[in-house]
Amino acid sequence: MLTDDSLARAIVEEVRIVAHDLRWTEQFVTERDRLLNLLPDRFTAIEHIGSTAIPGLAAKPVIDIVAGVRTIDEADALLEPLCADGYVTSAEFNATLPHERWLMRHALGRRTHHLHLVVFGGEQWMRRLQFRDALRRDAAIAARYEHLKRELAEQYRNDRDTYTQAKTALIHEVLTEVQRTGSARDRVESSTDERQGSYAEPI
Repeated sequence: MLTDDSLARAIVEEVRIVAHDLRWTEQFVTERDRLLNLLPDRFTAIEHIGSTAIPGLAAKPVIDIVAGVRTIDEADALLEPLCADGYVTSAEFNATLPHERWLMRHALGRRTHHLHLVVFGGEQWMRRLQFRDALRRDAAIAARYEHLKRELAEQYRNDRDTYTQAKTALIHEVLTEVQRTGSARDRVESSTDERQGSYAEPI
């Protein structure tokens, strides 16, 4: 059973980069399927994002998931059932995210999953998938991103917010190049193949 002590420790958990773990894709699939069974017909699509979704890339050992919904009001309506089934969230933090709702799962004082509820096909949805797919396609970009993360993790080990903000410039650079070189929507690589870590409802 998760305890308040576990949550308190997870909130202030240090930034920790570890070698890529082949189990991360399986952990995503397990949680994706759990969400689909818990809340059937409530998600338009669910995708594995973040560094744990990039083969071979070192990462914080937290499974990042983006779940697409039709409206942000639908995301708000999902907070209560998700929190009743193992997630926690912060009303204060979500108030700073007009186009997203954020939740977290934790165990034994460590974060295990981050869940991002966004409007399917909207800017937040597209940006996350574009960045993931850019790193999957280009090993040089992935290596550059990993090097930056390792440097920042050493510099901001106990300051997760600053660590996250310090990655923004590189992420923006990569996304700008994606926009420059082709259609953003056409370049998103969605798939129902579990090995690619995604799920989409027909729409």
